[in-house]
Amino acid sequence: MATEFQVVWRFRPAPGREAEFRAAYGSTGDWARLFARGAGYHGTLLLEPADGHADCLVIDRWRSEADYDACRAALAADYAVLDRACEPLCAEETLVGRFTVDSPER
Repeated sequence: MATEFQVVWRFRPAPGREAEFRAAYGSTGDWARLFARGAGYHGTLLLEPADGHADCLVIDRWRSEADYDACRAALAADYAVLDRACEPLCAEETLVGRFTVDSPER
């Protein structure tokens, strides 16, 4: 097993903006494309509720916490621009936490 670093967010998409939210926060969305510019990025998972509940989880997966922090620092200006552009897509946004997890060898 290898260790992987993950950042987990909880979102409630803004009513009527769900498709735009998916386009921005999904595995091939705007955030994934931004993070792909950083070393050690392993992908993004968008978890949508099967029970009709409004909240979604987004998990950004990284080789290490240092890779994530380096990407955030290097792309800080682009991150801020995208964050502002995505604000109208989210009725609520909460950082659940930063986690180190065991993952299969890559």
